[in-house]
Amino acid sequence: MSSIKRFSIELGSGLAARSIAVEQRLGATPGLFWLNGFRSVMGGAKAKALDALGAERGLAVTRFDYSGHGASGGAFDDGTISRWLEEAEAVFATTAGPQIVCGSSMGGWIALLLARRQLARGTPLKGLVLIAPAVDATSTLIPARMSAKQQADFEQVGYFDRESAYGDGPYRYTAGLIADGANHSLFGSVIETGCPIHILQGGKDPDVPPAHAEKLLTHLLHDPATLTRIPDGDHRLSREEDLAVLRKAVLELV
Repeated sequence: MSSIKRFSIELGSGLAARSIAVEQRLGATPGLFWLNGFRSVMGGAKAKALDALGAERGLAVTRFDYSGHGASGGAFDDGTISRWLEEAEAVFATTAGPQIVCGSSMGGWIALLLARRQLARGTPLKGLVLIAPAVDATSTLIPARMSAKQQADFEQVGYFDRESAYGDGPYRYTAGLIADGANHSLFGSVIETGCPIHILQGGKDPDVPPAHAEKLLTHLLHDPATLTRIPDGDHRLSREEDLAVLRKAVLELV
């Protein structure tokens, strides 16, 4: 079994300084690179399943926690797509050889942004696996679900809280997160990744509905794209049967 290296990457300075915790399994390429969803951590079920797949097949696996999440430093309320994308790029720079990037929910959005930047650098990804990708969530999915009270809170104090459906406390959405997301909009023009893409979508996902994944497909005009819909699947897709679908999608790209 390959060994795991744990280290931190220091980013920013002053009030923007934060330490990003990384776990990297040594192994062959293509490497597997994991991007968590909003409020999720690298010890989650899907991230651990990906790491187990890497251990089994002798592949390198890289996981990390965004700032304000898990073992990383920084304040969660300072988090934005720009900030977390910067962290993803810094961690990605520690990998070697072709990579398959797997992103869940918000991590799927960041994965597409990372793929676009890698393509611009002339080093496209080996592939993308996107689980309920929450593309443009700050301008589409999040505002659409705001209640009148949440809208009032947002206007008065600059954030609103929404109780999690997964029993892990309220999720906070700040004005900084919402405003910054507009700088990374993908819908409205062709999305170029330079690699094959496999989207996994739960048919009973209340957070990122199936129509959102189907909309994403209409923007992927030049890259091979596959959508696998799991009819009874929820947003997290963390059941054993869901993880088996994830494993299959990754192995097809390997």
